[in-house]
Amino acid sequence: MNLFDYAIIAAYLLFFLWLGKRFSGNQNGKDYFLGGKSFGWGALSLSTIATQLSAISFVSAPAFVGIKEGGGMVWLTYEFAVPLAMLFLMAVLIPPLFEAKIVSVYAYLEQRFGRSTRMLLSGVFQVSRAFATSVMIYAVALILTSVMAIPMWQTILGIGLVTLLYSLQGGMKAVVYGDVIQMVVLTLGIVICLVAGLYYLGGWENFVAQVDPDRLRAVDFDNLGISEGDEFGFWPMLIGGFFLYASYYGTDQFQVQRLFSAPNRSTLNKTLLSNGLLRFPITLTYCVMGLVLGTLVLQDPAFRAAIPLDKPDLMVPVFIRDYLPHGLMGLLIVAIFSAAMSSLSSAVNSLSAATVEDFFHSRRELSNKEYIRYSKGAALFWGIVCIILAFFTGDIAKTVIEAINKIGSVFYGPMLATFLAAILLKRVHGRAANLGILAGVLVNVYLWLWVPSVFWFWWNAVGAVVTLGVGYLSSFVIPAKTRADDSVSGRSDAGAVVVEEAMIGTEIAMSKVLLLVGFFVLIVLLSVYFPKFF
Repeated sequence: MNLFDYAIIAAYLLFFLWLGKRFSGNQNGKDYFLGGKSFGWGALSLSTIATQLSAISFVSAPAFVGIKEGGGMVWLTYEFAVPLAMLFLMAVLIPPLFEAKIVSVYAYLEQRFGRSTRMLLSGVFQVSRAFATSVMIYAVALILTSVMAIPMWQTILGIGLVTLLYSLQGGMKAVVYGDVIQMVVLTLGIVICLVAGLYYLGGWENFVAQVDPDRLRAVDFDNLGISEGDEFGFWPMLIGGFFLYASYYGTDQFQVQRLFSAPNRSTLNKTLLSNGLLRFPITLTYCVMGLVLGTLVLQDPAFRAAIPLDKPDLMVPVFIRDYLPHGLMGLLIVAIFSAAMSSLSSAVNSLSAATVEDFFHSRRELSNKEYIRYSKGAALFWGIVCIILAFFTGDIAKTVIEAINKIGSVFYGPMLATFLAAILLKRVHGRAANLGILAGVLVNVYLWLWVPSVFWFWWNAVGAVVTLGVGYLSSFVIPAKTRADDSVSGRSDAGAVVVEEAMIGTEIAMSKVLLLVGFFVLIVLLSVYFPKFF
């Protein structure tokens, strides 16, 4: 890298510091965490997708597709369940949560089950999200260390401090509008890598002639994900993925906070619809980029020698360092910064929201001044925690992307099941729900540690089924908490708020239903026949 590259990076970082200052005039907590509900569906959609199109997608997913043993275009199966999950969220899960007019999604559980359930799920979210975010920071630090020749500890601190400064000042407005810019920059970075990779291979025809045909296969209907080494089969990715995405977008404060920032239900549904339609084209693009760069690795001994066998995630950063000219190198580093900052700023804001709403504001009414002070203090705390954890999360899995998904898959099923019980099962009370959550998480941890033959995508479905089953059955045995037992909230499970039936199955335009179901069929067919395009 030269001074031109560093100037591009410096200008980009200074711009985001200005952005935080630009949106620093938050009047109250709703402004800080929900942006005053002033966003349109376009900004919310791009922000939602930007948190997915992270450094992990830019670096680890292409490495999986291009060079990791057992990898390839099976990565596309990650996207199969997304359109169906979005449809489920629009029809069942999100309407009652949105109408509750809450900041923290876990506040809904206190209305239904009691304070203990709210705090338990909020605590689960905060721990799991902090670990997942630390892995993201590690991934970007790994990239920048290899490209910029800066020590790992300095890159981790640099990423964390810059992001903290702008997100701490601007709250949700800085996060969302920052995500929009970062989405554009990162997409541009993916296209640049794809085009440059094709250039060094001698064009599309040479790429097609040289690509490894084993990596083109995307769908395996025979693989059930229950035997050692069996991963990414059609059924575990569809069924487990449905539970994962329904939970991620519907019960994880990291994402659902954006949905709560919508001004009305129309904007909310358009945000979910666009997310269901736009994710696959973006995923397909960076997967093809991974194929191109992986093919270049096979054809270029120098490129292959520069990537350690135990660090496949270095494929993209090494390509940036060794193959791109100055200027473009700086722009690609900016794209990586964009990915990191989007993920970290979103995590810090959502962790702060959950902490303040669930552990402070729910106990006593806070003034606006107190609320903002607590919010910024919590954001600072979680930013520091995520940065510290980033020093210790590099070896959880063979690639960073697996690490993040394994952490999430332990908790997503139980979280989703708890909200479904709150909305759909009147019989289940708070104590039974808490027991179900613990059972679901423990079963998933058991699978992780002692049953490695079960593909981790199944954990999302298993955890949900166990949580619902244990919660429902134990409600017949364990008595509900009485009003006297719940001294904090002064409420009773027996008198819990149950969502009105009219809120369930909210009418969704048939055009949206047909569009999402049709798109699901289309992406499956495209993936099945993908090898025939080569």
